[in-house]
Amino acid sequence: MTSKIRHVTIDCADAYALGSFWSKVLEQPLHEDDHPGDEMALIEGAGLLFITVPDAKTVKNRVHFDLQPQDRSRDEEVERVLALGATLVDDRRNADGTGWAVLADPEGNEFCVERSAAERGE
Repeated sequence: MTSKIRHVTIDCADAYALGSFWSKVLEQPLHEDDHPGDEMALIEGAGLLFITVPDAKTVKNRVHFDLQPQDRSRDEEVERVLALGATLVDDRRNADGTGWAVLADPEGNEFCVERSAAERGE
């Protein structure tokens, strides 16, 4: 018998707030049972479970998300996600259009925005 990954669990200071941020980024809803103040929040379609813990983030993530925009360019996606509350950590975009941008969510978890498939010529 095999196993499957049911959720990727993300420890955070405020599960509902961080889950809401990622819900907007991914344009997928939080579970209907999730509400402000809840200790857990789930984006079921993405398999992301946010859990409130007392410990603060102190070091770089060992695992991070690489986002690939589906209906917009990398740069448009970077601007959209920044407007949702992310911060730019490291701009690795190159003048020739290659590269990526490293951002952080509102709790400091790093993630990357890569070029879209169209920008890659796929």
